[in-house]
Amino acid sequence: MAAAWPYRPAVPEAVAAQLLGVLWFVSVTTGLWGAAAAGGEETLKCEDLKVGQYICKDPKINDATQEPVNCTNYTAHVPCFPAPNITCKDFSGNETHFTGNEVGFLKSISCRNVNGYSYKVAVALSLFLGWLGADRFYLGYPALGLLKFCTVGFCGIGSLIDFILISMQIVGPSDGSSYIIDYYGTRLTRLSITNETFRKTQLYP
Repeated sequence: MAAAWPYRPAVPEAVAAQLLGVLWFVSVTTGLWGAAAAGGEETLKCEDLKVGQYICKDPKINDATQEPVNCTNYTAHVPCFPAPNITCKDFSGNETHFTGNEVGFLKSISCRNVNGYSYKVAVALSLFLGWLGADRFYLGYPALGLLKFCTVGFCGIGSLIDFILISMQIVGPSDGSSYIIDYYGTRLTRLSITNETFRKTQLYP
């Protein structure tokens, strides 16, 4: 019969030393990985800054069109200034430490295509000379204007309907352009849902 080894309980000091060794190894390796990750982290682009970390100037408005002076293809750009003590890559790709006075990036804003049709003139013509079809002639609808002229604004009913439609900016210029309206005035913004519209998932309690 083989002799059994005598049972010896683990010494608490030895177990504690092993645990300390494991904890030291984990802390060292984690610290090295963290330092490597921090060293390899890429500098943030200025256009990716969060709201409150930059401020943008108001666009310069063209007095004739009441749209930003650099409006092209329904888009204009305004200069934005990162807050002081922010470091990011500017629009040239250079890493810069900003003081609050340097332009960091250009922000895109929407603008409209106008072609000389004034909203105020269209509403005034519809109100005072709508029964003669002057509003439709002005907006580029000569057939409807002539019909309104011959029927005295469809006996006044058509003039009233056109006045409401033009006032609500539902009826606009025939060429598809927008009315000239004060840039900070009462503009109508149409919202529509298409296949490209992002719809946030609704969460219900």
